[in-house]
Amino acid sequence: MPVVRSFRALRFDPAVAGDLNLVICPPYDVIGPELHRELLGRSRRNAVRIDLPEILPRDEPEDRYKRAGRLLTEWRADGTLHKDRYAGIYVYEQTYAVPGTRRHRTQIGFFGRLKLETFGPGAGVLPHERTLSAPKEDRYKLMRATGVNTSPVVGLFADKRGASNRALRAIAATPPDIDVTDDDGVRHRLWAVPENGPFADQAAAILAAASRDPITIADGHHRYETAIRYRDERRANRTGEADPPAGYVLMLFLEMEHQKLTVLPTHRIVRDLGDDGVATFVSRSAELFDVTPVGERAELEAAFASVDKSPGGEGRFGLWTRQGGAILRADREAFIRFLPRGGEALRRLDVTLLQTALDRLCKIDREAIAAGRLAYTKSVREALDWVDEGRDGADMAFLLDPTPVAEIAAVAAAGDVMPQKSTYFYPKALTGLIINPHEW
Repeated sequence: MPVVRSFRALRFDPAVAGDLNLVICPPYDVIGPELHRELLGRSRRNAVRIDLPEILPRDEPEDRYKRAGRLLTEWRADGTLHKDRYAGIYVYEQTYAVPGTRRHRTQIGFFGRLKLETFGPGAGVLPHERTLSAPKEDRYKLMRATGVNTSPVVGLFADKRGASNRALRAIAATPPDIDVTDDDGVRHRLWAVPENGPFADQAAAILAAASRDPITIADGHHRYETAIRYRDERRANRTGEADPPAGYVLMLFLEMEHQKLTVLPTHRIVRDLGDDGVATFVSRSAELFDVTPVGERAELEAAFASVDKSPGGEGRFGLWTRQGGAILRADREAFIRFLPRGGEALRRLDVTLLQTALDRLCKIDREAIAAGRLAYTKSVREALDWVDEGRDGADMAFLLDPTPVAEIAAVAAAGDVMPQKSTYFYPKALTGLIINPHEW
């Protein structure tokens, strides 16, 4: 079973750092060049300077990471960052508009430390996604230079008894320690809950619930695997500690039984297929799908505009070409003999069905995907624009429904992993609210 612990976090001190809205930032992997420049300009103490350090002229490859390490040391010395006196958990609530709807939703969880485990049979931590080497190398160099986790891994746990949900809600009924709103209008509230404070019993119940069954990684697979590499390096250096803090990683724990979590779909754009390739896919699509033609782009946009319109997992796709579009519904019987090996949960996923169809009908296999034949976007409109404009060789777009959280957990529990870009949990946890130092 997983080991989940309280810890003493590093946090910005508003008396020194100033307005917290100016020093927080999104996680590094959703920050593009334009936003990066904007964040750097907001404050000389913005967390992006240590989570995604800028590259300066004449920098050597390691310089940006070393600079982040020095800056973190400076911030701790001048009081910009302070370390909490007592170990505890950090309850975290996010209130947001569900994309494509007028509905608002609130999710609640907590930050804690998770003891690192190698993936495999019997492990208390389960992945659902393959990782790439380049992002892991970047995160490793940053971790080695700073000795902290700046952004959390996100993990899912199930608490059928509901004790953790009740305890989290009780804490969230009190005034928060931090209350900020990000650029997307998401409100983030955080409560520091020391293990020796007035909510000690609730904190203990929350930790116990999260430690009862395996944790499924929802987001941050690269960060998790990087943390294992860092832990192993520290072990090799023989620090002599029986239970070193480098053996743990910062995690945002979300309970998935008693609240609705939002997973956004990632739409696919097929590149360099050519008119003949498009015509072949369209003419053969009835081999695997029930096809309903769609004449107007607006009709297709409307059908996939809201993540709440379809529960997902029903094998429904939107197809768009410059000659028109269609709504495709998978004929699961027709797919059976072409599906990849794996458990039933993996084989029934929408993303698995689409990958199988692309391989079968237009010869776009995993190697072609790795070579860049697919592009990805969260935006329905952008996916269709790519095709209409022929941008970067775009010939076809496939719109997807979100992957249900239960299916993600089922794939992980079976020991399988999903295709790349299968899930996007929304909203993202902010960077700068909580930093985990590799020290007690």
